[in-house]
Amino acid sequence: MGRRAGSIVGVVVLLVAVGGVAGWRWWHNRPPYGPEALAATATLSLVDQVTADAAISPAQVEQAGAGDQIVLGRVTWVRPPEPQVDGSFRIVVLDKRTRLMPGFINVTAARPDAVGAGSDGSLDRAEKRYPWLQGIGKREVNGSFWSAGSAVTVSSVDASPVTLVVVLHPARRGTPPEQAVATAPVAVTDLLVALINVGPDGQVYWAQRLLN
Repeated sequence: MGRRAGSIVGVVVLLVAVGGVAGWRWWHNRPPYGPEALAATATLSLVDQVTADAAISPAQVEQAGAGDQIVLGRVTWVRPPEPQVDGSFRIVVLDKRTRLMPGFINVTAARPDAVGAGSDGSLDRAEKRYPWLQGIGKREVNGSFWSAGSAVTVSSVDASPVTLVVVLHPARRGTPPEQAVATAPVAVTDLLVALINVGPDGQVYWAQRLLN
């Protein structure tokens, strides 16, 4: 009887532990709000150098050369009623034809100190969850993982509106696959824009397709 009681207690403890882990995971990955709370929108247009410079001023913009294209984008949202203090966003621009992102992004915002460009593990997690984001994560090439593309990182919900400028260069023959990025020529409709909500531990709460 004692052995049986001990087994029952062991099973109960195990179930409580499993339930506790499941509960923590649910809480940890639970979005503080949904995309509808932000009412986010995005625009993209092909512009000339003068327009791009004015849009990013006083920051410096990469100068376009022969055969290059300049894409100007703006992403805006409203402040949610109860914003998460330590959450963040990623803004992704993805060429749907090649599944590649730009190699470099010029960016500014209502709070310039709250935006930057680069890549991190949250992009890998978003790509795994959302098939339409295929291409934003690391690529495996010859057994190694590479990320040549950039996304916009936004560390504050008060950064809206975010303005970005991308200079796309023509493709170069012989570019190693690990260095491949989005290239010119493109049409605006080729470029997908998405907003990704990321938690303080890099967990992906949700991704919303804003354009194309």
